[in-house]
Amino acid sequence: MFEVLENIISNDAEVDQLGSQSTNVQYDDLFTALNSELYPGVSSFSSLNFLVKLMHLKVMNKWTNKSFDELLKLLKLAFPKMDLVESHYEAKKLMTKMSLGYQSIHVCKNDCALFWNENSMSETCPVCSESRWKMQAGRRTGKNVPHKVLRYFPLAPRLKRLFATSKTAKLMRWHQAGKSTDDNVMRHPVDGRAWKDFDRKHLEFADDVRNIRLGLAADGFNPFNNMSISYSMWPVVLTTYNLPPWLCMKPEYLMLSLLIPGPQSPGKDMDVFLRPLIEELKELWENGIDTRDAGNDRKVFKMRAALFWTVNDFPARSSLSGWSGQGYKACPTCNEDTPSMRVIGKTAYFGHRRFLPSAHHWRSNLDFDGRTERKRPPRRFSLVDIMDQLRRVKTTIPGKHPNYGGVKRKRGDDELN
Repeated sequence: MFEVLENIISNDAEVDQLGSQSTNVQYDDLFTALNSELYPGVSSFSSLNFLVKLMHLKVMNKWTNKSFDELLKLLKLAFPKMDLVESHYEAKKLMTKMSLGYQSIHVCKNDCALFWNENSMSETCPVCSESRWKMQAGRRTGKNVPHKVLRYFPLAPRLKRLFATSKTAKLMRWHQAGKSTDDNVMRHPVDGRAWKDFDRKHLEFADDVRNIRLGLAADGFNPFNNMSISYSMWPVVLTTYNLPPWLCMKPEYLMLSLLIPGPQSPGKDMDVFLRPLIEELKELWENGIDTRDAGNDRKVFKMRAALFWTVNDFPARSSLSGWSGQGYKACPTCNEDTPSMRVIGKTAYFGHRRFLPSAHHWRSNLDFDGRTERKRPPRRFSLVDIMDQLRRVKTTIPGKHPNYGGVKRKRGDDELN
């Protein structure tokens, strides 16, 4: 843990041209807790080590804050000389100094905008003019309570922590040495066409193997474990593809970035909630951040990051991309050439045999729909074609207010799906 704390402090300290560092007093409490014995004569646990493990147990076993406070009181009563915080609130303040906190961002009740950055001091929504706070009989409640709260977990500190120890810093370079030598074998995204194409187009980024490749996953779930309650909360999770395949999908390396509140799914307003993450990703791509590499004599390098793709099911893909997963042109691959028809009130998709080789015997089989398949696979749309389609998409007002954005986005005749 000393190695991790040193890296956090070194990254946050001011480094001048001579390489000298200014002291940062905010970390005094961390080092005091790390150096102090949990109990006189006990050297196997420091106060900070014990607290971190205790907080981990709280999360894994879903203890309430009140039960955690009661446990701390019992421990202090049973072991009066134990060096331990007295409440969950104090524990959270200590954890925040290790860059393990999150930001609470208020959201308009109609999902129109975030009360963040330029709107952070606003009392009403800049789009629909609804109050930021919950109202009762036309008045605020005794305490200002926001309608919705978005939890945002900053990405940069956690990416920097991956280089905090020599072990993980070495693993962050695995994708360079772990490539498959067989062109016909893909065991990691580094062996795929998308990764190789990206490296060819962005040589400066690819030159430093420590630059980070990310994947984003999002989906909705019911946090109450009760299907009779209609509630949809959306976590947005990032994974690091620099790591080897047996680690990049492990829970300990998945980074929760956003926790989007319900009760309804964000739908067409997903981009409103993604804004803090997008702003940070743009900063990491364009400018990068100074990071100390524990695997290279703790030298400072400019770490950059790129978001490669999203991982999601079809409905979630609709929210993230804006291309509807319903209707006659729902297939993102076939695009405007999607073969579809109406069958008993449902939209059905056919023509799957188009993807088979032209001489395949299934193409002439009549058991599918009584016809032979002679059509070629769908055409691949060029960048110019895609950009032309995007130019046809009309700018709409965000949010679900009936007088403004509405629950669903209405598409014009010249738009696709």
